[in-house]
Amino acid sequence: MTPSLLFTIVASGFIYGITPGPGVLAVFGIGAARGRRAGAGFLCGHLLGDVVWCGTALAAIVGAREIGSTAFDALGVLSGLYLFWLGLRAVRARAGSADAPQGPARQPFWHGVIFGLTNPKAYPVAVATFTALLSSRAELLHWSMLPWLIALSFLGGLVAYAILIGVVGASRIRTLYQRHELTITRLCGVMFIGFAINALWHAVPGLLTSRT
Repeated sequence: MTPSLLFTIVASGFIYGITPGPGVLAVFGIGAARGRRAGAGFLCGHLLGDVVWCGTALAAIVGAREIGSTAFDALGVLSGLYLFWLGLRAVRARAGSADAPQGPARQPFWHGVIFGLTNPKAYPVAVATFTALLSSRAELLHWSMLPWLIALSFLGGLVAYAILIGVVGASRIRTLYQRHELTITRLCGVMFIGFAINALWHAVPGLLTSRT
């Protein structure tokens, strides 16, 4: 495993974990109501869902790569289009259109477990994000690397969640986030569009070449 691939996997897990979405909104809602400890408990439970969905996504990506470049390129095109759609929605978001933060939970850890495992957006977002960032290094992916890929993505997500826990515990930063939530969401939308362009840039030429 090359250093660049290692860094890309860790960065993918980090970006997946820290990008604003239902989980981030939920932890801010719980943290605002019950404090840092409850928010940390929720995120610790949520990590289980991240491992399941990121592991499944990475298995699908490696499987597509092993089947052949055409399958991986097709997955790259679908992922790019999905990320572009998500990014466009985020850029066009308006105040009050985002999912409302979750209220207090009696058992934050188990709430995080259930929330992470049942989030319908988790798997497609994981596939799209990892595919977009790994598309330029597809030739390096093999089944023997899957445990390391999952472990490194988990490490990236762990770093992201550590930052979120720190933010939830700091009232000024939490207030700043909530005040500028729409701007942050739109900036993340621009980032998703950038990932989408990167995925399409690497996938479309290969797909067209295979058809000719």
